[in-house]
Formats: sequence, C-alpha cells, structure tokens
Amino acid sequence: MPSVLLLNPNTSTQTTQMMVQLVQAQLPAGFTVHGMTATQGVPMITNEAQLAVAAQQVADCWLRAQQKGPWHGVVLACFADPALHWLRSATGVPTVGIGEAAMRAASHSRQPFGIATTTPDLEAVMHAQAQQLGLGQLYTGARYTQGNPLQLVAHASALQQQLRHAVHQCVDVDGARSVVIGGGPLGQTAHALAHSMDVPLIAPLDAAAQWLHNALSAQMH
Repeated sequence: MPSVLLLNPNTSTQTTQMMVQLVQAQLPAGFTVHGMTATQGVPMITNEAQLAVAAQQVADCWLRAQQKGPWHGVVLACFADPALHWLRSATGVPTVGIGEAAMRAASHSRQPFGIATTTPDLEAVMHAQAQQLGLGQLYTGARYTQGNPLQLVAHASALQQQLRHAVHQCVDVDGARSVVIGGGPLGQTAHALAHSMDVPLIAPLDAAAQWLHNALSAQMH
C-alpha cells in the first residue's frame, strides 16, 4: 500500500488538505496521501523572499515527515518547486515538484504553452524553471490575475473569472496551445476551469499525481 507525502511549504493547513484530496483523487485505490505543512512563512507564497523561506521549510517538513514514514513517493506542492533537487536527493524515493510536473505535461505535445497564475512577482522564477527543464523554447510566458492574490483566492468566482481571462491572453496574445494553471492553492479552480474551456489546461497537482503514479508503477515492475 504506497504511502505518499504531500509537502506544502506554505503555512495554510486548509490548502494542504485541499491539495491532499486532489492528489488522492488522481491516484488509484490503495494509495494513501498524507500532508505536511510548513510551520513558518506565509499562507500563500507570492514573491522571491517568501520563496526563500519556503525552501528552508522544505528541509524542516521532511525532517518531521521522516518520523511518520516510510514514504514511497513525495509531492512538493509549491509551483516554484523550492529546494526540489535537495529534497529529491534527501528522500531517495520518487519525488516530484508540481511546477516541474505541470511544465513537463504541457510540453508533451511539443506545442507552445503558457502559465496563468496570480503571482507576477515570481515571473523570473517561472522563466528560470522553464529554462532549467529545457523547455524555454516552448514557454510563451505567464499572464496574471489582478489585485492581491490572497484576497482573490478567497473568492472562488472572481478567481475563476480572472484566471479565465489570463488563459485567453496566453492563447490569443502569446500563442500558447495549452495553459498551466500555476499554483497549488489554485488546484480546485484549475479543475473547474478545465471543464468549461476549449483550450487544454494543465492542473499541476494532477500532473504531479500522474508523474508519481508512473514512477511508482515502473518501480514495481
């Protein structure tokens, strides 16, 4: 019975529970997903200073999680994938960041992809992620919602409307053929939008669950 750790390097236990449920729903019966939440930092990471704190929290979360293991796989549930390479070497089991998983999923067709998200202050980080994954030529850039991300995430209908607009900008202005909804806290909205838009949307938590399932299945055979 594989046990999966979902590590959330922001401080919102509510977000952790939502992300655990979404990943659990994407995995076959028999998988169990457990959440671990950062104890320091912010409830939603929106800039590089907060991301640096989150990277430190990854190590703290893993230290606490080891006492509850063993774990068969790990999901780093922060779109910027802070300290992912360190975590991957520390765990010794299949470990995936939701940003990495989403960008790789978007690139499978070798068509241009964009990102629709709430965090313009992380633009340079997302660009660097695409470059490091060797996907810079496919990445058309990011489009953003307006206003305070924390306030927007608390209002589902407004968040959905603004992300829908950002997705259209990715496609109509930037030439993207698919769009990643960039952020773990946006997971439920990504699902809602995916059923109501005619452009392929990639939900990072779904992509991470699929990656992990494939990796663990390959190990078992």
